[in-house]
Amino acid sequence: MSLTRGTGPLSAHPDGVGNFTVDGPKHKLWWEANRRRVRAIVGGETVADSRGVKLLFETGLGPVWYFPVEDLRADLLEPSDTTTHCPYKGDAAYWSVRVGDDVREDLLWGYDQPIAGAPPLAGHRAFYFDRVDTWLEEDEEVQVHPRDPYHRVDLLTSSRHVVVEADGEVIAESTQPLLLFETGMPTRYYLPRGDVRADVLRDSATITGCPYKGTARYYNVDVGDTVREDLIWYYAEPFDEVGRIAGRLCFYDERVDLILDGERQPAHD
Repeated sequence: MSLTRGTGPLSAHPDGVGNFTVDGPKHKLWWEANRRRVRAIVGGETVADSRGVKLLFETGLGPVWYFPVEDLRADLLEPSDTTTHCPYKGDAAYWSVRVGDDVREDLLWGYDQPIAGAPPLAGHRAFYFDRVDTWLEEDEEVQVHPRDPYHRVDLLTSSRHVVVEADGEVIAESTQPLLLFETGMPTRYYLPRGDVRADVLRDSATITGCPYKGTARYYNVDVGDTVREDLIWYYAEPFDEVGRIAGRLCFYDERVDLILDGERQPAHD
């Protein structure tokens, strides 16, 4: 999907609405069709199943799925007394989900009287993503948060010379990195396992998820007098789109010294 072509928000024929004007508010809102079937499963029951999901984008936040009310299991929803106010969208009402004895309080919300200038939110509901048991986009599970259609992950083969140092010791060196370029993130260098010193690796119990790459596991690095926790991660079974990084090791290069083609790289956050 493109920002500037087809039906993107900056194209000649956008398929959405927002407050993107030169003199508009600093807090931007954009509302568009998702075009994918999305399901929410709670306690073994499908609470939402929709082909008409909308995506809401807000300044500084990730996209949120909003479901038409007719695509929700009304028999599983219970109105809540909870209300909140958003200065950009208005007053939100809440609903809990009850599946047998399993009650998820205030699991979803909606703005049925959005304020002037907000997108047409009425008649739609959004869920707290991390409180739903399983999310499916078409027939594939989504983890962590909804995927952003404008978020890119590009993986390129490279012969650049990468050296990684910690406390003055070389702990990795490779001329076979895979460079991963991801929207909003620094370039990441995925190195063959054989190009990383095995003697400094210590197993970590940490596991994290990425909606674009899969499930990551970690290593601590023991060098000098310091153990650097969760300094290295890897994807044993990444998603097909980035399958080539399988088993390769990647460093938080902002926590080590990175030398690229003989040039020491400046630190970054």
